[in-house]
Amino acid sequence: MAETNSNNLIHSYDSFDDDFTDSEHKSYKLYNFRRPDKFSKDNLKALRDIHREFSKAISLILSGYLRMRVEIEIVSVDQLTYEEFVRSMPSPTSVGVFEFEPLSGQILLGISFEVVSCIVNRMLGGVGTIDAQSRELTDIEKALAKKIINIIIKSLEDSWNAIIPVTGKFISLDDNYQSIQVATAGEIVALLTFEVQISGKHFGLFSICFPYPVLETVLGHLSTQHIFQTKGLVASNDERLKMISKINTSNVDVRVQFGQCNITLDDFLQLSEGDIIKLDNKVSDDLIVKVNGEKKFFARPGTLKDKICVKITDVYDEMHELLRNYF
Repeated sequence: MAETNSNNLIHSYDSFDDDFTDSEHKSYKLYNFRRPDKFSKDNLKALRDIHREFSKAISLILSGYLRMRVEIEIVSVDQLTYEEFVRSMPSPTSVGVFEFEPLSGQILLGISFEVVSCIVNRMLGGVGTIDAQSRELTDIEKALAKKIINIIIKSLEDSWNAIIPVTGKFISLDDNYQSIQVATAGEIVALLTFEVQISGKHFGLFSICFPYPVLETVLGHLSTQHIFQTKGLVASNDERLKMISKINTSNVDVRVQFGQCNITLDDFLQLSEGDIIKLDNKVSDDLIVKVNGEKKFFARPGTLKDKICVKITDVYDEMHELLRNYF
């Protein structure tokens, strides 16, 4: 009887020890003292949202400025140590150092050689080609690169002003990250990486590095809820005019669709000057105006000073077009 009670006590103690071990494991989480996570997931998501809007804005600005199609898209937002960041960056890379007053500390803007050489080539009157071999920029090329970096900083400033008023201030331009020390080796930084496409055939990257001390005082503003609330604000007239002036130099493709018809390939190949093709539109029907391939307006044909033109009559409405075709 005593032996049975002893066994029961041992069994009960083992169960208690197992339960205690399980609860102990559930009460803590691993913490990496060498590389702590200082930015929360919500902070990183907010940074992505801010710079997604920035990438759209700077794409339009550079497209208008360079008179060629530039598409920029954010591809990743990560946190890592400054040492890891510097080691992961290629060389040579044009690195702009700037500040966001009143935030403390300096921010890095790195543009790959492929992107810089293509943009500089275009600014010097070329078609926008990439140098086959990486090299350091000449003094003239550096002056042009500074101009582009200042344009990017200004657009970045505008995107951040929706969260907190900041003023961008350019500090310097370098050819690599190794000669720049804006944070200690173990300091955590937020790294945003963007993919750049120029004319649909040239590709490259640029990145923005925010050391943690720069954003430490504004982390409370870096939340998806805060960004969602600020997006609901209505822009003032000055802000609208400022936006219009920025995109005013952008080129858009405008085409008018006069109608459609179906003909055989043989008939098409035999067309010659003076032949008449009957379209499905009537003279009194509205024409469709396309902007960058998208249907935007209805219009009527006419002439102005002996030139064919169209007069915009209404904003395009899909239901209107369907009803017109039905009747």
